Amino acid sequence: MIDPLLKEEITANARRALAEDIGAGDLSAELVPAGLTIKARVMARTSGILCGQAWFDECFAQLDRDGATPTRIVWQAEEGASLAPGQTLCELEGAARALLSGERSALNFLQMLSGVASKTRQCVNTVADTRARIVDTRKTLPGLRLAQKYAVRTGGGGNHRLALWDAILIKENHILAAGGIRAALHAALQIAQKNPRCRFVQIEVENLAEMEAALAAGATMLLLDNFDLPALARAVQLNRGRAVLEASGGLTLADLRAVAATGIDRISIGALTKDVQAFDLSLLFLADCGGQGTSRIPAARL
Repeated sequence: MIDPLLKEEITANARRALAEDIGAGDLSAELVPAGLTIKARVMARTSGILCGQAWFDECFAQLDRDGATPTRIVWQAEEGASLAPGQTLCELEGAARALLSGERSALNFLQMLSGVASKTRQCVNTVADTRARIVDTRKTLPGLRLAQKYAVRTGGGGNHRLALWDAILIKENHILAAGGIRAALHAALQIAQKNPRCRFVQIEVENLAEMEAALAAGATMLLLDNFDLPALARAVQLNRGRAVLEASGGLTLADLRAVAATGIDRISIGALTKDVQAFDLSLLFLADCGGQGTSRIPAARL
């Protein structure tokens, strides 16, 4: 289910993408007769998780509103489904000019969001039999934060704070400016009490001594920054369930199993949304050439 805020964002994302790509008009599309209809099929080239159907659909819906013959899109896989190489994702039929003008923007969303969801699912599966939960960060592509955080959820991960306005994360510079861990935490808790939109207060610590100081000051959520494995295990022992413990700091897929085995509660990974590898898709066009039969345009790797 797409919530209203995300629905508005999808509309805005598609509008910006189409404006960026088409601008004053698609000159290449004028090579195609105005009345030509076309069929297309989108297929997966690798295994992964499907994500971004709403963005894909919205790109063509906005072009349809410009007076083109409505584009019909039939999905053959559900959002969040596991895909196999060679599997058909969807089939399309509509005005050739609209399909040609919208394909790049629509595929960009589908490839990027499926890439985020697929990487997230890999990480989630790696720690599936532990207590650790995989969460994202604010290291997102500018202008696409809601989209990428949606993709993380589709892949089975969780969202950290959305932005600077919905939660407080006290970092090293905040601690220095505020005059120490206790002072920073006390000030943050007062701010949180005055702002109903603040969902949590978390404090970043860099060693076990800082962790003990934060717990003594009443911290209930700790970000353990760049702790090695022995330090993480010791942190879990010292914590005794008093606070939610989150490991962070350049963690990769290869690190996750060992980190989760320490008993940590959460693992935050900026690479889920920052280092995006586009999902590999192929697009096959089948064009109805004005009643003169069907011409097949070879599959293109996109």
